Amino acid sequence: MASNRGVVYMGPGKVEVQDIAYPDLVLRDGPGVNPLNVGRKCDHGVILKVVTTNICGSDQHMVRGRTTAPPGLVLGHEITGEVIEVGRDVEFIKKGDLVSVPFNIACGRCRNCKEQNTHVCLNVNPDRPGSAYGYVDMGGWVGGQSEYVMVPYADFQLLKFPDKDQAMEKILDLTMLSDIFPTGYHGAVSAGVRPGSTVYVAGAGPVGLAAAHSAQLLGASVVIVGDLNAARLEQARSFGCETIDLSEHDNLAEQIEQILGVPEVDCAIDCVGFEAHGHGRNHSEAPATVLNSIMEITRAAGRLGIPGLYVTGDPGAVDEDAKAGTLKIRIGLGWAKAHTFVTGQTPVMRYHRELMMAILHGKAQIARAVNATKISLDEAPQAYSEFDKGAARKYVIDPHGLVK
Repeated sequence: MASNRGVVYMGPGKVEVQDIAYPDLVLRDGPGVNPLNVGRKCDHGVILKVVTTNICGSDQHMVRGRTTAPPGLVLGHEITGEVIEVGRDVEFIKKGDLVSVPFNIACGRCRNCKEQNTHVCLNVNPDRPGSAYGYVDMGGWVGGQSEYVMVPYADFQLLKFPDKDQAMEKILDLTMLSDIFPTGYHGAVSAGVRPGSTVYVAGAGPVGLAAAHSAQLLGASVVIVGDLNAARLEQARSFGCETIDLSEHDNLAEQIEQILGVPEVDCAIDCVGFEAHGHGRNHSEAPATVLNSIMEITRAAGRLGIPGLYVTGDPGAVDEDAKAGTLKIRIGLGWAKAHTFVTGQTPVMRYHRELMMAILHGKAQIARAVNATKISLDEAPQAYSEFDKGAARKYVIDPHGLVK
């Protein structure tokens, strides 16, 4: 049998590249696999040779020990690859196709999938609606930060690139279609960004940068990005964003007024999530900070897009409520201002084809916006460490050395 290697979570602060099982078209038992999913046959699936697979901030939450992820979990839900084996029930995807894999696993058969809510598929995760590769409490589907990976429901889920040579020329952009670009775009769409909008993006990590670039694509007149990390703010300025250094300023509305002339924006996007910090020089973790601050600075009747991750179990939280995902949110303020909130995983399939076309025809430069940085599989542990320290990069793993 062929060999396989992958990036494995070993406990808080530790990941290793290890030999792992070569995939087949069955979900085998292993770390994090729900017992009801063990032995699940996937003749509707394919085996991919991974071309690129990205490190995500959501992975970093697990690696920090801020979830209940079990040691031994193979990481990785941002996957692009070449089909090397197809199941007997796959009709339209062919061996040799180069494809993008949506990070949320979806059957295509349930009510939610049929309504385009593929982020909360009812059939792939016995724990709750919605699933993803290599992620805690998501059913146990094996992650794709590896050389080879199995992808179920291939005909429904996979986005085939129309020309392989053209795709490889733009692979550092196209690799973002599995998660980060649709996630940032979903945040902007959910926030109601349209031509002329003024937009505040909380967080200048890769998702925040993707949201900022997406807001520009949607026609925003001004995009303001706030963060505590100077290098990440510099990256946001590199493609035309205004920025606010929240390590220096604790009055967000005042800083927005200096940029716009008024202390509010039309739309706001939370790209930070549950490990948020307060503002100012003495900031510390305060998980409701971003949600409360974007309610404060978004105009009445405005919308809030919340692609930032919030969890129901956080063993490293600052208090007992936050350990169960209960945060002190000023819902009364949101109610008084008639805000609309949109939360949850991104339904990648709702957006990935149109974003692919924007990339292929030169309208989107997402790799430049997020500072895509290619690494080898063996460099992944070091990249996790650098990312944890705030590197202003989006790390793209190239397991087989295929990216020019």
